[in-house]
Amino acid sequence: MNATTNKSGYKWGCIIGSIPALPLLALFLLTLAMPLNGNGQERKFVVVIDPGHGGRDPGALGATSREKDVVLAVALKTGEYIRRYMDDIEVIFTREADVHVDLDRRAEIANSNRADLFISIHANGFQNRSVRGAETFILGPTRGEQNLELVMKENAVILLEEDYSTRYEGFDPKSPESYVIFTLMQNVYQKQSLEFAGLVQDQFRDRVNRSDRGVKQGGLLVLWMTTMPSVLIELGFISNPEEERFMNSEEGQVYLASAIFRAFRDYKNSIDKKSVVSVAPGETREEESEKDDIWFTVQIASTTSRVGLLSENFRGLDNLHEIVGEDRNRYTSGRFTSYQKAVAYRREVSKLFPDAFVTAVKNGRIIPLQEARERIIR
Repeated sequence: MNATTNKSGYKWGCIIGSIPALPLLALFLLTLAMPLNGNGQERKFVVVIDPGHGGRDPGALGATSREKDVVLAVALKTGEYIRRYMDDIEVIFTREADVHVDLDRRAEIANSNRADLFISIHANGFQNRSVRGAETFILGPTRGEQNLELVMKENAVILLEEDYSTRYEGFDPKSPESYVIFTLMQNVYQKQSLEFAGLVQDQFRDRVNRSDRGVKQGGLLVLWMTTMPSVLIELGFISNPEEERFMNSEEGQVYLASAIFRAFRDYKNSIDKKSVVSVAPGETREEESEKDDIWFTVQIASTTSRVGLLSENFRGLDNLHEIVGEDRNRYTSGRFTSYQKAVAYRREVSKLFPDAFVTAVKNGRIIPLQEARERIIR
């Protein structure tokens, strides 16, 4: 899916297109009050995967390879795994080929598609070829000389863009003074970003046997311009001969992409488990189950604002449920102890809501369908 919006009048930290330029905080408050699309129809959980650099910008250079090629390969594999194993997720790439994408355009793609998570994938480089390890950045003040050097390097890509001084309101990626702004702001998505970043590092350390350089904060422009939980992943050091070989091998790329996929899966499952189910008053059910048993329902809509559980609000459907989460409210129809009956009902519902899908509930909370496997195969 490609985002197409008017780039004229873009200002650093503002959305562009038909909506007038707004400060980030105003944009955040605006999106909280907006449904995911015009008619309230479910638009799936959206993840934007951003392979760093590309085209005329090679990124960090190894002895035999370039950062832009390594991260593109890992990013495409990550998206492939998400699409293959999580059919309730929409994956959008900022680039799928060796092309240059301006930094503000990457953020624009995520913002205009109202993404739920932004994952920027990079590889590190350093003069000392013995330095190694994976690290994940979230938005925040940059601490430490080496961290500042990395952040400056990543932000320096704007120097390749036309009229960058105007577009980024005078921000100079080479000046330490420009980074003071990041010590003065509070990222509203810091908690979620930190959670996902920690899961990524856990997977790299425990499943891929990478040296763990931890979760860090940095004044990264691409994270600052996005209006959702966002991380920037450094897969390893392309300047380290051993890590360069690993990142360029098919096996290494599969391991790295699988680690990011598993972290994403665990993050999404964590979000779902924090949701609580409420039911429309006076609603009757064809099939009842015990409170601690698993039941299935069909998700039809998702919004950032509350919607009354009235049939007329959902194209005449009844037997409605509201699942209240931290960042979003989900709406479902039907309650079944049989997974097969829920699937059959979804086929009927899809005539009104084409993107409807079956989900599982236990103890009033959404659980991954994998956890309901025993019930599914009965």
